[in-house]
Amino acid sequence: MILIDVLLLAYLVLAVTVLNKPDESEKTCREIRVNIADKNTNGFLDVNEIKTMLLKQDKWPYLQQMDKIEPRTIEELLMSSPFINTAQCYKSKDSLVSIEVTQRLPVIRIKGDDGGDYYLDDKGGVVPNASYNSDLIIATGKFSKKFAMSSLALLAQTITDDEFWNAQIEQINVLATGGIELVPRVGEHIVYIGTLPQAEDSKEQKTLIEDYVKERLHRLELFYRYGLSKAGWNKYGYINLEFDNQIICKKDKNSMEEPDLEQQKKEEEDAAASADGIGGPITATVGKTETPRAKKP
Repeated sequence: MILIDVLLLAYLVLAVTVLNKPDESEKTCREIRVNIADKNTNGFLDVNEIKTMLLKQDKWPYLQQMDKIEPRTIEELLMSSPFINTAQCYKSKDSLVSIEVTQRLPVIRIKGDDGGDYYLDDKGGVVPNASYNSDLIIATGKFSKKFAMSSLALLAQTITDDEFWNAQIEQINVLATGGIELVPRVGEHIVYIGTLPQAEDSKEQKTLIEDYVKERLHRLELFYRYGLSKAGWNKYGYINLEFDNQIICKKDKNSMEEPDLEQQKKEEEDAAASADGIGGPITATVGKTETPRAKKP
């Protein structure tokens, strides 16, 4: 008797399940939800580009029969794009198809003297040039693609991770010596930070570059706060942060008149008084400044 009851219960559960299971062959997709992670940052993609990509391959799900829609095929198609990091697609019983995408986030645009024009993402990977507009940092000068991927991407990531410097730095210029210049948006000066540290191990290099850049940007921020904010943003044309515990400034070429000795003495005293806060002495050199590098177009 108990066995019969169990079998009857199992039959009823199976019957209800079968009856309630939607017949996908009679249903069509009535709604598509596309979610692009980080779409409000420096990504390449929007919903229309996802739609266009799938329409070209006749894989846009709208009004297609639900049983004919293949989520795995849609995922593979999306993953073929150089701008997409991950893609997920799934169907639900209410005629809904959901597509979730994470994109590769560019952190820098490369426009080197060798004619290269491409982007690097936050993992150091190369992203092809595209019709894409954004306030990304541009890197110019003399360098190899290997150096761009292993060093400039880390430099750009360190800058963009800081809200203040992300808004302030617009260009990185690499000199023939390997030295790095930063071009700020505010002021008519160039900031020189020296050559980036190198290591064979990628994790070690990441740490070395982050520490090196953060220390110099911290020193520069203090100099902005306690030095240029009082002296004027255009007082110096070249700021050298290469050496530890030292800031060397060259006069702006628009201020090449003979120095006021009394004023210079006062500036030196003020600099010495604030040296502890900035991280070392400031040397204000009166002389011809090096030719500033052209700012990005």
